[in-house]
Amino acid sequence: MIGWTLGRYFFLRYVKITAYFLLGSFALALILDFTELSGKLSSLPDYSAIQAFGLSAMRIPYIMQQVFPFIALFAAMATLISLNRKYELVVARSVGVSAWQFLLPACTGAFLFGLAAVLLVNPLAAWGFERSEQITANWRAGKANEVSADRVPWLRQKTEDGETIIGAKSIVNRGLRLIDATFIRLDKNQDILERLDAKSADLDDGFWRLSNVTKFVLAETPVSLDEVRVPTHLRPEFVEESLARPETIPFFELRNKIAAARSFGYPANAFDMHFQSLLALPALLMAMTLIAATVSLKFVRFGQSGTMILGGVLAGFVLYVVTVVVKAFGNAGFVPPFIAAWTPVLIATFFGVSFLLHKEDG
Repeated sequence: MIGWTLGRYFFLRYVKITAYFLLGSFALALILDFTELSGKLSSLPDYSAIQAFGLSAMRIPYIMQQVFPFIALFAAMATLISLNRKYELVVARSVGVSAWQFLLPACTGAFLFGLAAVLLVNPLAAWGFERSEQITANWRAGKANEVSADRVPWLRQKTEDGETIIGAKSIVNRGLRLIDATFIRLDKNQDILERLDAKSADLDDGFWRLSNVTKFVLAETPVSLDEVRVPTHLRPEFVEESLARPETIPFFELRNKIAAARSFGYPANAFDMHFQSLLALPALLMAMTLIAATVSLKFVRFGQSGTMILGGVLAGFVLYVVTVVVKAFGNAGFVPPFIAAWTPVLIATFFGVSFLLHKEDG
């Protein structure tokens, strides 16, 4: 009964402090993103401050996903330090409660936090980010000097008539729609046949459907056309893998997307890496909690040390950087995504467990 009561108390304390960090991070991210969006989009004719604020609100779940590991780290550190300052951990140990018993509620909270991030926040983030990209692309459409700051995607396709180089200022609908697209058609000798500038281009079955097109041919007057169809052998799975951000696809759809892409011979490394990273997220948050415990349990006995707190922050930061670097190798196909996603988590977990075993059991 005493163990259950203490466990529930520690768990609720962890949840409360985590909620404070989440609210603070949400407010800070919203302010920073709104400020950045206002600077980028304020010159567009359809811009309004209220709509820009709405765009930022839709993007916040996507941004918050990037800081969840740090929230878990800081929340665990703050929870343990606050319990130490009030001598609650000292009293718990004096009645025979081990470090593993009062770390279990925090690890459980971190695991549930990770599950909520994967099952609830991720679908919302994918929808919100994709929707905000569509609205932003519509605002930029037709603005020759307003190119997306993220990247300009390019594809090269081959057909019986020759090759076509495809570019666009922005991409929506997971890469299946291009905004302000440019199609440069080449013949079999690699000579330019024509250039097609379209307000939008949608990938249909066997062709690109270009709308509001301006056709340029050497030594001829440009011609305006309502619609042009450009033949293609590109499959939606390839275009989606090449152009779509993995973060715009909800967790529940990733496995089907990976299976569909691989059925057509595409590696789908980026999608698989994102899927494995989401699967590993609850374990990563638990590893962050263990790292926090290694620097937060002994302050009362040895005196609170800012150096130790800084060490915990640096250890969590190093783990996050290693995770991002290994993820890049997984996206490139140099390392299997499963190994790239889980190796940093396992190493951090073993480090935390080993350190705590040494401290607890000598």
